[in-house]
Amino acid sequence: MAVKGKRKALPSSRGRILLTDRGAAPSSLPFLSAHHNQAPRFPSVSRERGGGRSSTMSPSVCHIPFLLLLLLHVVIARPLFPLPSKNSNEQKKPIQTFRPYNIAHRGSNGEIPEETTAAYLRAIEEGADFIETDILASKDGALICFHDVTLDEMTDVSSRKEFANRRRTYEVEWLNVTGWFVVDFTLEELKTLKVKQRYAFRDQQYNGKYSIITFEEFISIALDASRTVGIYPEIKDPVHINKHVKWADGKTFEDKFVDTLLKYGYRGQYLSENWLKQPLFIQSFAPTSLVHVSKLTESPKIFLIDDFTIRTQDTNQSFWEITSDDYLAYISNYVVGLGPWKDTIVPVVNNYLMTPSDLVARAHAHNLQVHPYTYRNENQFLHFNFHQDPYAEYDFWINTVGVDGLFTDFTGSVHQYQELISPHPKDATANNLLVKIAQMIAAYEGL
Repeated sequence: MAVKGKRKALPSSRGRILLTDRGAAPSSLPFLSAHHNQAPRFPSVSRERGGGRSSTMSPSVCHIPFLLLLLLHVVIARPLFPLPSKNSNEQKKPIQTFRPYNIAHRGSNGEIPEETTAAYLRAIEEGADFIETDILASKDGALICFHDVTLDEMTDVSSRKEFANRRRTYEVEWLNVTGWFVVDFTLEELKTLKVKQRYAFRDQQYNGKYSIITFEEFISIALDASRTVGIYPEIKDPVHINKHVKWADGKTFEDKFVDTLLKYGYRGQYLSENWLKQPLFIQSFAPTSLVHVSKLTESPKIFLIDDFTIRTQDTNQSFWEITSDDYLAYISNYVVGLGPWKDTIVPVVNNYLMTPSDLVARAHAHNLQVHPYTYRNENQFLHFNFHQDPYAEYDFWINTVGVDGLFTDFTGSVHQYQELISPHPKDATANNLLVKIAQMIAAYEGL
């Protein structure tokens, strides 16, 4: 996002990458779930009560070799630590679909450096419906999770003498940009860099503790969660990536992006049975990328919309062109929703909100969801209308503007607000019925 939106049969390991910094939940992060570090529970031998025999009766000597063999089998057969990625048949709590989606923007990055394992684990613990990420490509074609095309602001690259000669100037989104570019580093080199917090007024204690993660590691975080958690990856700056990174098989950045999703079983239309098992939204600011990936996958897509002055990076269209009714009618053939910068929906003057535009109403008229970005708790970002109260902002956008999802840096706050206003129903029958109706409508429209 901009700084200002039938499961595939896999081998028993499900082909996932074990997270190399799953230790990204150190003892200094007490809020992260304890189950990531707990030892496995081994089967216990129970003693039956019967007749007049003592309940503390010891097993006979002849049973000891058998017990030793059983113990040896258990030790050999089970891993020495939990591997949730092998629990392919577990029944998980489904994703909620009865209220606007809580989208963890780059993880819980209001607390922990963005797009790191720890930030995503924290967001899941806080109640995120989706974890969001930006996908770029390394020099050797590996897909990674990182927002900026340059490494300058978010890593320690400037202090690394071995990379001093890597600074370049490239054209990115119609502007000349100078810095250390992701596309000039191999995955191995990128893994040596340490990530830091973007904003100086946020907690700095985690700076330098976490590394850049890959797209596959990000997917594993979601699939290994104890409940169903959706993913919301962005095809980030595809024009720039396709210009500087080439794959031996002739495929494009978009092709590799979709290949990764299909590899891990992400497929199916919005609210389909497959989608509900592994929820996914694909997002991009580049409309041609969204049109291209529509030929590769039925998974739902979101067209991101930047500020009033920013033109699309691939088609060089203005904000006003891509939000016209004609264009919404066109793009609705390829996407299920829009992800606008929120200040384009409700303009701001001197940090006060003005009269809302009709963008949400017109999007809904074209059967498009609206997931604005980005909701942040700090006073630096809250408009004066909300009197320093983020709950007031959520209430305005959900109940007055009527959005269908929110990208937020503070997943826990959105979750707590929604649990107060529209908690999970104890009886999910009505919600399940609505999902089935939506599936029937989608199937009918697809005829």
